[in-house]
Amino acid sequence: MIASPDRTPLPRSFFDRPVLDVAPDLLGRILVRSTPDGPIALRLTEVEAYDGPNDPGSHAYRGQTARNSVMFGEPGHVYVYFTYGMWHCMNLVCGPVGRASAVLLRAGEIIEGAELARTRRLSARNDKELAKGPARLATALDVGRALDGTDACAEGETPLRVLAGTPVPSDQVCNGPRTGVAGEGGDGDVHPWRFWVANDPTVSPYRAHVPRRRRS
Repeated sequence: MIASPDRTPLPRSFFDRPVLDVAPDLLGRILVRSTPDGPIALRLTEVEAYDGPNDPGSHAYRGQTARNSVMFGEPGHVYVYFTYGMWHCMNLVCGPVGRASAVLLRAGEIIEGAELARTRRLSARNDKELAKGPARLATALDVGRALDGTDACAEGETPLRVLAGTPVPSDQVCNGPRTGVAGEGGDGDVHPWRFWVANDPTVSPYRAHVPRRRRS
């Protein structure tokens, strides 16, 4: 008989560690989104680490701005950004205050509230695609900029919470270049900081960075 996943909320100390320790350790954990329409729970299957001042791919690489200010704050908070003029993506802040490292939540398996998630992801061909990619994950969970700065470790009610779940054994964790980040993949694979559960069907496909063409 398979044991039920641990529903204990992760403490702030879990996130107050180096981002490269936190990122793979998030696999198998459960993210719970509480909404007026009901809860949605998701088992994390793919993440990416971004290491602030040490990482040209990080939004915090060039310092603090109004957009990324949450990343410089307390670990365990949620950083939500808007991209390509249409999508939101969700991150969990890690490390000590001022470090500005975070983990992008790239994909997961909806384990509770699939009916509700389907109403937000009408284009999904099946449930495996409901949260297959960071923008799809945020859409399925109804996560937007209004949740930027949410404390996922707060006492009492909070719209986002991370539970202990069932950690993925290290021999089932894969890693490689991050998706769509300049200078990564092939010979430029200097930051293999994407982590995913081996052979999990909810993991998103890898896509290398494609430079934008300048208009002539």
